[in-house]
Amino acid sequence: MASSIEYRDFILEQLSSLGDITCKPMMGEYLLYYKGVLFGGIYDDRFLVKKTSSNSKYNMDDAIPYDGAKIMYLVDDVDNQDSLKDIVEETYKGLIKK
Repeated sequence: MASSIEYRDFILEQLSSLGDITCKPMMGEYLLYYKGVLFGGIYDDRFLVKKTSSNSKYNMDDAIPYDGAKIMYLVDDVDNQDSLKDIVEETYKGLIKK
């Protein structure tokens, strides 16, 4: 099942305070980048972020974006812009430390 444009637009609006978010379509889903770093995506109308040591403190549930993919974290409280901003920033920090 592909993600809807409406859900994509909603997530992008929720993340707009971060400023440097880009979105690229991929086979009916959407890859999300922050400051040029792939940090997550929208899969089946679910917002998922990569697992890092820095974002594990948010106690998010594991989710698989598609068959054969690595496990990611499901961001379920997409209505809280402040929380989303924190999660994306922590995920980014964890990814650039590698």
